[in-house]
Amino acid sequence: MTDSLAQADTGPGYSAPLHQTLESVLDTPRPAIDLWADLQWRSTMATQLSRYIEDPARRSRLLDNIQQEARLAGLAPGIVMALIQVESAFRSNAVSSAGAQGLMQVMPFWVEALGRPEDDLFDPLLNLRYGCTILAHYLDVEDGDLTRALARYNGSRGETWYPERVMRAWHQHWWQPP
Repeated sequence: MTDSLAQADTGPGYSAPLHQTLESVLDTPRPAIDLWADLQWRSTMATQLSRYIEDPARRSRLLDNIQQEARLAGLAPGIVMALIQVESAFRSNAVSSAGAQGLMQVMPFWVEALGRPEDDLFDPLLNLRYGCTILAHYLDVEDGDLTRALARYNGSRGETWYPERVMRAWHQHWWQPP
């Protein structure tokens, strides 16, 4: 058990089953073939992402974070890349006319709804955590229907223009066959 997990068992909101699940995920080594596939994906995506982010270290860090957060949320990293391209063009300081913030254009009401007013949605890793979790939640609500989940994410429920835009970006720029 990691030190941070050991300390978590005394804090507010502690859940033994959740703690055990997280511990098993963190302690389970990934098969070599999965690690190789991750490296291949990052290499391909780094080339694509270079038109948006010049700094190789920043690109690499962002790709690692996207891969991690997508995996935690059960999402394809490529769909997260497409959503970010459409939402913010990979600008972590982006703000929409509706007030959505960061890479994945998360609405500030989520911070309040979750009771975490100290969270900074301009922090790329935190924004990815929120955005991926929200999209995964909407996928669950919509029984796995990505088109409907994307429409909910964008606040355009019942319309298809936004999901079509994200899917087009995914297939044109961020798709990598399994």
